[in-house]
Amino acid sequence: MRLCEFPGLRSFIAPFLLCAAVSVHTLQARTVPAVTEDDGFESVNLELDVTRVDRRVDERFLSVAIDASLMSEPKFMSLLGSPKLRTLSRALTPAFLRFGGTKQDFMKFIRQREYFTARHSCDRFELLPLLEEKLKQEWALQALKLNLQEILGKFDEEYFSEDEVDLLYAFANCSGFDLIFGLNALLRTPDNVWDSRNAELLMNYCESRHYIMSWELGNEPNSYEKKAGITVDGYQLGQDFLNLHKILKKSKTYSSSKLYGPDISQPRDHRKYLLPGFLKTANSAIDACTWHHYYVNGRDTSLEEFIDPEVLDSLAVKINVVLETVRSVSPGKRVWLGETSSAYGGGAMDLSDTFVAGFMWLDKLGLSAKMGLDVVIRQVLMGSGTYHLVDDNLDPLPDYWLSLLYKRLVGPEVLKVAVSNLRGNHLRVYLHCTNRKCPSYRQGAVTLFGLNLSKRQAKLTLPAHFSNSTIEAFVLQSSEPGMEGLNSRAVTLNGVLLKMVDERTLPSLKGRDLPPGEHITLPGLSFAFYILKQAHAAVC
Repeated sequence: MRLCEFPGLRSFIAPFLLCAAVSVHTLQARTVPAVTEDDGFESVNLELDVTRVDRRVDERFLSVAIDASLMSEPKFMSLLGSPKLRTLSRALTPAFLRFGGTKQDFMKFIRQREYFTARHSCDRFELLPLLEEKLKQEWALQALKLNLQEILGKFDEEYFSEDEVDLLYAFANCSGFDLIFGLNALLRTPDNVWDSRNAELLMNYCESRHYIMSWELGNEPNSYEKKAGITVDGYQLGQDFLNLHKILKKSKTYSSSKLYGPDISQPRDHRKYLLPGFLKTANSAIDACTWHHYYVNGRDTSLEEFIDPEVLDSLAVKINVVLETVRSVSPGKRVWLGETSSAYGGGAMDLSDTFVAGFMWLDKLGLSAKMGLDVVIRQVLMGSGTYHLVDDNLDPLPDYWLSLLYKRLVGPEVLKVAVSNLRGNHLRVYLHCTNRKCPSYRQGAVTLFGLNLSKRQAKLTLPAHFSNSTIEAFVLQSSEPGMEGLNSRAVTLNGVLLKMVDERTLPSLKGRDLPPGEHITLPGLSFAFYILKQAHAAVC
C-alpha cells in the first residue's frame, strides 16, 4: 500500500518527507554527466580469460535478510507462513537468511510457556488466505510507522517469545535457508560489558528444540552512541564476542555453530577505527568478518545517483579499506557484506524498490565477487523500508527477478574479463562459470553479465575463438521505455513481463538464443546475462 492510502498518517509524516525532498536540492551538489540521446551503437571489445579461476565465492554468495522489525508485533511473523513467500524464497536457495538489523539491539526474548508445542511441519506451515490478506494490509501500515521510527532515530524496546522463534525457524527450514540469528548487544552491565543472560535463555530454548543456526552479536556497533547513547570500542566488543564464543562452545548443539561479526557500518571517519581493535581481540572467535554497505542516503538521493558511475565506483574504495584492514590484522579471514542495499535509512522512496535499483545491485554482486568478498547479504527479503525484494503484497519486485536470474545462471567461480575501446565507465561486465547445478548447460559454459548505465546501446564483440559458441541471452529491461521507466516496479525478460503464474508457481525464465558469431547487444539502461554454451572452459 502507498502512503496516500493512510491520509492521517501521511499528514503526520509529511514534514519529514518534505525535509527529505528539500535536501535533494540543497545538499546534492554533484551533477551527473549528460547522456546522449543517440540511438546508435557503441562498439566495445571483450577479452575473456577462461583458463583459470581468479576467485571462488561461497555457493550461498547471494543471500538475504529478514529485518528484525518484522518481530515488532508478534502477529506479523505469521506472514512467514505465506505459500507465496515460501515459493519465492525457495527459488533463492542455497543462501543464508540473516535475521537482524537495527531492531535486533532493542529486542528481548521472554519465555511464555513451560511446555513444548508441536513443531511446524513444512506441509502444515501455511497461512490461511483470509488471514494473510488481513495481515498484509495491517503490515503496510506498520511498515510506515517503522519507517517513521527510522527517520526519528527513536527505537522502543520490544519483546519476542517462543512462538516467533518457532515461526522464524520453520520459515528458514522449510525454505531451505541457513539461518543466522542476530543477538541483542545493547543488553549491558553497569561496567559496559555485554550481559549474556537473555541470549543464553534464547539459546537454551533453541537447543531444546534442536534448532540448527549460526549467530551474530549486535548490529552496527559503531552507531550505538547515536542510537542508544552507549559507546563500545573495538577491544570491548571483541571481549563480548569471546564471551559468546565460550557460551557456544559449552553447548552440545552449538559447539560447532558459526559466529559472524562485528557487522560494522561502512568505514568512514571515526568509524573505521573500531574494526582493527575488534579483530586483534576476537579474530579467533569469528568465522567471517562482516560489514555493511549502502551507496547513498535514502532521504536525500536522486534517480541520477542510482545510475551515476562515480557512485557505483565508490564501493570498490570501501571494499579495499576493509580488505586491507582485515589482511593486516587477520590474514586469511573471510570477509562478508553482512548487510547491504542501495540506500541507508530504510531505502529511497520510489527508487530502492524500482527497476533503477538493479544497476547498483548487479554491479555490487559482480564487483564484490571480483574483489574477494565471500557472501553478500541483501537487505532485505521483507521487512520495513523500501529496499525489499518483495512488496507489501508479497509480490516480487525488480531486484527479486534480478536476484533469481543471478542464482540460476551464475556459478561461484570468478573469471577475468576486460573491456577495451570503451569511453567512460558506464558499461560494467563480469564473468563467472555458469552455475553447474543448472542442468540446461554443458560443462564448460560461462556466464557473462553486465549493466549499461547509458541510454546508448552497446555492441559487445567477443574474441574470435568464442565465435562458434551459441549464446543464450537474458535481457532485463523496465516495463516502460526511457528514463521514466526506471521508476517502474515491473520488469521484462527479453520483452516478456515477469510475474508469478499463481501464488505457488514462478514463470519459466527463458533465454533467447543468438546465432553463433552474432554480436551481443546490450540495450541502453538495461542489464543482462549471456550464457556462452560452448565456451569449453576447462575450469568450469
